[in-house]
Amino acid sequence: MSEGILLVLSAPSGCGKTTILKQVMAELPGLVFSVSHTTREPRAGEQDGQDYHFVDHQRFKSIRDQHPSGFLEWAEVHGNYYGTSRQDVEERRAEGKDVVLDIDIQGAEQIRKSAAPVTVFIAPPSLEELERRLRGRGTESEESLEIRLANAAREMKAAASYQYLIVNDLLPVAVRSLQSIIIAERCRGRRDLSGSPLYL
Repeated sequence: MSEGILLVLSAPSGCGKTTILKQVMAELPGLVFSVSHTTREPRAGEQDGQDYHFVDHQRFKSIRDQHPSGFLEWAEVHGNYYGTSRQDVEERRAEGKDVVLDIDIQGAEQIRKSAAPVTVFIAPPSLEELERRLRGRGTESEESLEIRLANAAREMKAAASYQYLIVNDLLPVAVRSLQSIIIAERCRGRRDLSGSPLYL
C-alpha cells in the first residue's frame, strides 16, 4: 500500500486555518487529523482521544524519551507539554491515510529534521486585515491582541521555509488551494484523488 503524506499546516492565530481545514477534510476523503498528546487538564466539553490525548507528566516524558523519540515534535507551553505521537502518525500513514498536523513554526522545524513533510503556511492578506479580523471576534483584550499581532509578524517571516503558501483572502479560494496541494501531492505519489494507489 502506498504510504500517506504528512501534511504540516502552520498559520498565525486568526488566519482562518481551522475553518479552511474543516472544509477541506469534509470534502476530500482519506485525510485524518493528528490528535496531539498534552499534560494539561481537559477543558469543558473536550474528549480524550478526540480533542487531545490527555496524559500525565510521567507518561508524556516516557513517550518523549523513547528511542527514536516517541514524538515527532513536542514543546512545553506555560508548564504543560504538547506533542505529536510518532507511532500514531506512522500507523495512519502506513494505512494509506494522509495525516494532517496543525502545529506552530517551531514544531514544523522539529518535524523537518526527522521526516519529509509537505509544509503549508496560511497567511492573512495583511497584518492590518488580521488585526481587523481579531478585533471583529470581540474575544481579545488589547494586551492579548498586541501579543497575537506581534507573534503573527514574527511567524510570517518563517513562511519562506514552507513549500506552499496560501493567502486566506477569500475563503473558497483558500479551501480550493489547499485541496489542490493535497491532490497534487497524491498524484506525485501515484495515488488518485481519493488517496487510493494507482495501478501504474
